[in-house]
Amino acid sequence: MKTQYHFMGLIAAFCVTFVVLITSVEAVVYFYPGYFEKEYTKYNVLERVHMEMDDLLTVTDEMMDYLKGDREDLVVNTIVDGEEREFFNEKEKRHMVDVQGLFLGAMKLREGAALLALLCGAYLLLKEEGQTLLRMLQWGIGLFIGGMAALAALISTDFTKYFTTFHLIFFDNDDWILNPKTDLLINIVPEGFFRDTAYAIACLFLGVCLLLWLGAAFLRRRAKKQRNETI
Repeated sequence: MKTQYHFMGLIAAFCVTFVVLITSVEAVVYFYPGYFEKEYTKYNVLERVHMEMDDLLTVTDEMMDYLKGDREDLVVNTIVDGEEREFFNEKEKRHMVDVQGLFLGAMKLREGAALLALLCGAYLLLKEEGQTLLRMLQWGIGLFIGGMAALAALISTDFTKYFTTFHLIFFDNDDWILNPKTDLLINIVPEGFFRDTAYAIACLFLGVCLLLWLGAAFLRRRAKKQRNETI
């Protein structure tokens, strides 16, 4: 029976860690104040696309609303090089349909993972296996972080190679292959932007996981102290 409890505890731990990972992605791209403006300045994006910062940030807001399903299309008019035009061309729109599907899919998986974690956690608590849950939470976080660290180390050896591999795995067409001379999207989010974003997500993810690990350790230690005092 203990093996079953341990397994359910690990499932809960992996689900919680996955929820933290996806939430870290969402937090960086949606709730990090001034993130896009900082990145646009860093990579001289305004010079690349011949736009004013306010106009570009408005386009960005519309794009991010589209990703989370808050607008139906990407027909976004703006001023580029002094003339009014649509920002996204047809190829860019098709690619963003795919990106939206990936993003919303991740959100649904997060909801499922959160529900599964709650069910497993509730079951273990009902069986008075709270200590098992906390211990497996620590183990699960450690294992997940270890795997992510190994993956990050591999990616860091050649970010471009693995960034391309990511696209080949998750997209079944070549709409993601954009041309800087004709497509504005690739100019506002160059490869460096994604590298910086991955780093920010990793830092937030590791920070939250560390807090969860320390919280579990504290609760285990307190429970052990209380048991010793009652003996």
